[in-house]
Amino acid sequence: MLHVDPIFAATSVAPSTLAAGGEAVPPPFTVARVFTEARLDSWLALGLVLAAGLYLYGVYRLRLRGVHWPVVRTVCFLGPGLGGIASVTVSGLHAYDTALLSVHMVQHMVLSMVAPIFLALGAPVTLALRTLSLRPRKRLLAIVHSRIARVYTFPLVAFAIFVANPFVLYFTDLYRYTLQHAWAHELVHAHFIMTGCVFFWPLLGLDPLPGRWPYPARALLMLLSVPFHTVLGLTIMQSTTLFGGDWYPSLHLSWSNPWNDQVVAGGVLWAGGELVSITVLAVLVVQWVKQSEREARRVDRELDRQEALQRAAESPA
Repeated sequence: MLHVDPIFAATSVAPSTLAAGGEAVPPPFTVARVFTEARLDSWLALGLVLAAGLYLYGVYRLRLRGVHWPVVRTVCFLGPGLGGIASVTVSGLHAYDTALLSVHMVQHMVLSMVAPIFLALGAPVTLALRTLSLRPRKRLLAIVHSRIARVYTFPLVAFAIFVANPFVLYFTDLYRYTLQHAWAHELVHAHFIMTGCVFFWPLLGLDPLPGRWPYPARALLMLLSVPFHTVLGLTIMQSTTLFGGDWYPSLHLSWSNPWNDQVVAGGVLWAGGELVSITVLAVLVVQWVKQSEREARRVDRELDRQEALQRAAESPA
């Protein structure tokens, strides 16, 4: 549901100008309104607080047992991870996500391509496995290694879902439906997050997932996803029809032109996809190098052990 400033509702728009959920459209967009239009009464805000609390409790439990948990994982999960989701759903941006396609695209990028990366780097499943008791731990492992999890986290399946998702949404009447119904719009947000997690968790995640590909194959899969976002962004920028049909013109926003805003939205998707893809590739390279170094150290230790055994066998009793 959109949060609306009562002052603007009485002065800036006509009562008949309504957005999703039947509330008045927002006032002219400014940076200040990103903070003043924030809300903390949504189910998503409650879910974010609960997720953050459970994660911090897990870290606390490990510290009580004297087990070290990398600070960088906590920062990734709570900061750009959960914080990224909050920045586009709980902040004042939510008041504009059905009035400006460009704002919706920013949400799209953050929810499906930015936040899931850092959630995966936070390794919440590993944290849960280290803190849960025996029975819950077995149940969690059974879920992680279940047939459904194997299918959805298989890289090619996750890639197909990730790539097809925006095309199905924006090139059908589904997008117009989500603009008209607030519950559907919120469901799309949750779907973006889940889609991003399914795609990025097997690529970058530190949690124990089945069927994980080697790093060269992961990098190739990430490269293959770049053209799809480029094509989608350029298509939106050059489209001769408005996405959402007559929804945006019907809002009669004197401070925004739907055509210009659609061009900006396509640019956000295009440039954002390129930037995120480069970042992911960089993270993959770093992880690949670290894995190679760990493997080299393991081989060195094994060779040293074999040499020690050989010297002990050759030395006189």
